[in-house]
Amino acid sequence: MPTRAHGTFTVKMNKLPTDESSPLARMSIDKEFQGDLAGTSKGEMLTIGTATKGSAVYVAIEHVTGTLGGKSGSFSLHHTGIMNRGAPSLTISVVPDSGTDELAGLTGTLNIMIEGGQHSYEFDYELPAE
Repeated sequence: MPTRAHGTFTVKMNKLPTDESSPLARMSIDKEFQGDLAGTSKGEMLTIGTATKGSAVYVAIEHVTGTLGGKSGSFSLHHTGIMNRGAPSLTISVVPDSGTDELAGLTGTLNIMIEGGQHSYEFDYELPAE
């Protein structure tokens, strides 16, 4: 049965260089997590829009270092975000076998909520039985 972690995070994103002829955009991601997941992450996002208003996609990978439920280590997250004519869909999953130290074997999915400019998360995760 998964455990649910809750908390908040701050995020800083900066545009990264791309080929001027490319329709792609790249961004760096720097996060600080508070709550059941406490730590930092660094990552990169790749995105592209379309000629149709409200349609775009992004993929991102971030590497998180800190504590989760009192256990320390690091792990990576994979994002897939799709905006289909204004209808959003976002999936954020733990990269298989990316957990280290006390987080080895970590699996799970993370959900992001944004309300009033504040970012929060729910992280449903499992660790192997000890």
